Amino acid sequence: MGRSSKDKRDIYYRLAKEEGWRARSAFKLLQINEEFNIFKGVKKVVDLCAAPGSWSQVLSRQLRPNKESDSDIKIVAVDLQAMAPIDGVIQIQGDITQISTAEKIIEQFDGQKSDLVVCDGAPDVTGLHDIDEYVQGQLLLAALNITTHLLKDGATFVAKIFRGRDVTTLGSQLKIFFQSVTIAKPRSSRNSSIESFVVCEKFKLPPMYTPHMFNPLLHDAAALELEKLEGNNRCIVPFIACGDLSGFDSDMTYSIQTRPDEGTYISKEPTQAPINPPYQEACDRKKRDQLIK
Repeated sequence: MGRSSKDKRDIYYRLAKEEGWRARSAFKLLQINEEFNIFKGVKKVVDLCAAPGSWSQVLSRQLRPNKESDSDIKIVAVDLQAMAPIDGVIQIQGDITQISTAEKIIEQFDGQKSDLVVCDGAPDVTGLHDIDEYVQGQLLLAALNITTHLLKDGATFVAKIFRGRDVTTLGSQLKIFFQSVTIAKPRSSRNSSIESFVVCEKFKLPPMYTPHMFNPLLHDAAALELEKLEGNNRCIVPFIACGDLSGFDSDMTYSIQTRPDEGTYISKEPTQAPINPPYQEACDRKKRDQLIK
């Protein structure tokens, strides 16, 4: 089945619209939870780099199935960009590299720490894998920095990672803070993509370690701090596939199935269109035929 066929669609993209998810990345978090049960016992959770909000939607639906009796559940979504509201989700527009953002999050939890922090943030990829892996690594470590301020002992951290030459170094640094570190590849993530997710369980700050916002941790200046903790922390991070391996292949396209009485399939609009996209000016100029040719 060719990708160019007009009657084929990305199955997860179509399912996301039909199930009301803002993006197909919602399935990635759902499949990670199926494998690791990360939502068990969670009452306070932070979604970093949350826009457009599909992971926050998952958290709201999974943790608050009965909205009236789940008033003790608190979900905080953080992003530099404004995000359309989501039922049961508190939004903070802020920079995850600033301590003030961490303080605002903790305020929402009445001074308590979170049970889970997730981060699906990623840079605008260039297609140059070395550059993309490095920038993603820096974003992951920025998320780790703020996470060390937010997590309580024994809690879990899940974040996007691009597998490359620095994955061992990143895994070693994460092992300083978490008893278990695993790299997971959800079935809804394309096999051809270097994208995976690091699942860090059983958080514990090392002795004498003070959380800070220095970034990036991969640079030599921060490496001196790491040497004070455990010296050589190289480790092999386990890698597992998570999700039904016999299910849909996200690298494939599939025929659109319709019932005989329904006729032609009608494509649905996205659940939530961008409210302030950075490319809005370009779209407006294109409509007026004002783009430079």
